[in-house]
Amino acid sequence: MQGLSEVSTRGPGSGCKGLAGPEPQTRIRPMNRKKHLAWALLCAGALACGSAAASRLAYATQQVMDTQAWRDQAYWRLAMSPYTSHYRPSDEHQAVWAVALERQRRDGWLAGASRFSNSFGQPSAYVYVGRRFDGLLSLPTLYGQVSAGLLYGYRGRFEDKVPLNTNGFAPGALVTLGSQFTRRASVAAHFLGDAGVMLQLSWDLR
Repeated sequence: MQGLSEVSTRGPGSGCKGLAGPEPQTRIRPMNRKKHLAWALLCAGALACGSAAASRLAYATQQVMDTQAWRDQAYWRLAMSPYTSHYRPSDEHQAVWAVALERQRRDGWLAGASRFSNSFGQPSAYVYVGRRFDGLLSLPTLYGQVSAGLLYGYRGRFEDKVPLNTNGFAPGALVTLGSQFTRRASVAAHFLGDAGVMLQLSWDLR
């Protein structure tokens, strides 16, 4: 009975294929296909955004490191900020003032340093690079400006007033809207995140 013994000890489907029937096939449901497509598109979009961001960062780095453009195609700008308005005034707030020196390139790139007294009376500083966009909204005198850099000054019990603050050092950024009402003179508003708005008066040395 050796033949019977061998058949009985084999698992299902180990005999004749005709008796076991066709092997089951794995099918992707239509809903699963849509999910897979959505994930594929999401991953492709993330890769595209990452590639675009890396390309922009490389371009910005190249522009910032162009020493000849900073030397030959730029001029100095003096700025002062005599007044700041807080969105949520507090008894702790003190008068804010600032002075700044910028190197402005004719293609819009800029770099500068600002010395200011922050909202809590602490000596502070901001070193930055950025870019200016003239002719905003097709208006010749209106411009927008963005900058980013290193902020120092919020220390002690005021350290948590600035995100990512470590021993008074923190990343900083400014968004600005201004008007160049003469060839040399301009007025601008710096938007200080959710804290307030700073008025700035500038004079171009050109």
